[in-house]
Amino acid sequence: MPLPRTSAVAALLAGALLAAVTGCAAQEPASGSGPSASGGSAGCSPGALPTRTAGTLAVGTDKPAYEPWFSEDRPENGKGFESAVAYAVAAKLGYPKEKVSWVVAPFGRATAPGPKDFDFDINQVSISTERRQAVDFSSGYYDVRQAVIALKSSKAASARSLADLKGVRLGAQVGTTSLEAITGTLRPSAPPAVFDSNDLAKAALRNGQVEALVVDLPTAFYITGAEVTEAVVVGQLTGAGGGGEQFGLVLDKGSRLTGCVSAAVDALRADGTLGRLEQEWLSDAVSAPVLR
Repeated sequence: MPLPRTSAVAALLAGALLAAVTGCAAQEPASGSGPSASGGSAGCSPGALPTRTAGTLAVGTDKPAYEPWFSEDRPENGKGFESAVAYAVAAKLGYPKEKVSWVVAPFGRATAPGPKDFDFDINQVSISTERRQAVDFSSGYYDVRQAVIALKSSKAASARSLADLKGVRLGAQVGTTSLEAITGTLRPSAPPAVFDSNDLAKAALRNGQVEALVVDLPTAFYITGAEVTEAVVVGQLTGAGGGGEQFGLVLDKGSRLTGCVSAAVDALRADGTLGRLEQEWLSDAVSAPVLR
């Protein structure tokens, strides 16, 4: 939610903006997960960062680009939470919309070791110690909650606790923290089904290959409200948000942009922009039972 406009918030915003103009020292994390220690020496002159192509900012994301994070599979239209966040970060860095280009970056490739063809990537990538070995992260721009969805006709739909899901056939997309939530939190009696994309996972749910899926909470509300309307949000998992799991922008390991991008994210959190964008694009994901 948007933060109050107090003098303390104004001071924080001023400090973040000063960092964006005068240097790229890594910022203190806004909600428990800041940038990596690299990328702290480059200048942050607006519109003149050491990007892949001078004068433009290349932003990566997967294809298809799913709702509610994007809209109409068109990241460039500025609609959807992550598209709007990307353009807000770009503006803080001095790049108006016409100076932003989008490149396709599959989820697994974006977080793998090696050089990237984007300046930063935005694709619901959770910040983790393991991933930090291969890439840099900005400060977190969204506090994540994982959720379970199931067909209304499934026994899983009536689950009210983690124990109720022990014998349920669960599935999730490969390489995601949703899959980690299954193996680390839910711990079902049978190994989970693993899918290359959420589209394949949704098809498996429809045809009965799995009884329930784990996805992030906004995606859960979108799937059940618009794509698989015969499904329901069973509940959300504890241990997320408020210093827990966060999405971060992905950059090359050791990128000279990391500190600048983190300063921009911190400023957007401080001035309430991230809260307003979350309310605008993710407002449906406000409530779900907690599974314990």
